[in-house]
Amino acid sequence: MLTRRQTLALLGTGAVTVLIPLTSRANAEPLKTLRIGWQKGGVLALAKGTGALEKRFEARGIAVSWAEFSSGPPLLEALGAGAVDFGPTGDVPPLFAQAAGGNLVYAGTYKGSPDGSAILVQKDSPIQSIADLKGKRVAFKRGSSAHNFTVKALRTAGLSVNDIRASDLSPSDAAAAFASGQVDAWSIWDPYLAIAEKRPETRVLATGRGIADSWSYFLSNGDFTAAHGDILTEVLDELAKVGRTAQDNLDQTVAALSKITGVPEDIQRITLTREGLRLGDVTRVTPEAIAYQQALADEFYELKIIPKKLDISSIVWKGQPS
Repeated sequence: MLTRRQTLALLGTGAVTVLIPLTSRANAEPLKTLRIGWQKGGVLALAKGTGALEKRFEARGIAVSWAEFSSGPPLLEALGAGAVDFGPTGDVPPLFAQAAGGNLVYAGTYKGSPDGSAILVQKDSPIQSIADLKGKRVAFKRGSSAHNFTVKALRTAGLSVNDIRASDLSPSDAAAAFASGQVDAWSIWDPYLAIAEKRPETRVLATGRGIADSWSYFLSNGDFTAAHGDILTEVLDELAKVGRTAQDNLDQTVAALSKITGVPEDIQRITLTREGLRLGDVTRVTPEAIAYQQALADEFYELKIIPKKLDISSIVWKGQPS
């Protein structure tokens, strides 16, 4: 069982660790380094641990550099500015990035388990239903997938974010605030969710099942995509291969991902065996995924969470010209 100190230490390692000079590749020469932003977990973390992308591009003289981020918003800020070329995120961060004029495109997609997101409360909390969140302080990272889940969860009880006291906190800061009782509830995703669930004082109020789908995306810098679409095609192909191999060898995958991320194996096993998770289902962005994302963008505009209407299809990568 994780102690509070161990839990917070693990969560704290998710802080942004990127200090990369901004460069433009609009008039790119042959690619020398593929710069990837990553988060704790998922197929991209596995690719990092196995060196799959390094091996794929070694013969072409392309190196791979990695920068870790705690959540999607800062990753996409770096990506849109040209500090990284490629990275994964949940559904909401790209909306804020596109609304802000970030230079990025949707490159690929994958779907996780709806049980990988949840709203947590303390075991002895008087909060017994989503309706009981009214007037309570709820922590989530603004602009993250937890933001979307919170909006949709509250709606099931006839509430909106205006009915709660929202605290915009990163996963590590929210973990500390939740453990110390500074917030009444915490909306969060795996692996932070699985870590917090192990605390005997924690109770799951609601998961995403039946409330919100769990679409995630790979995004790419716009200039990088225009100049190196062939590389992007290979990256997605390699990630799908890594994911299929990992799904077929879960015991090895649990151990490998634990070593890569520092998250204990029992926690990794929880995240990797949630119903509906398929590591190898990495594809180009499908019509279904675009429709989901457009509906979400429209919803967030109507709620005045993002400042303008968005056309999702306008920044979806169409692939290499034939």
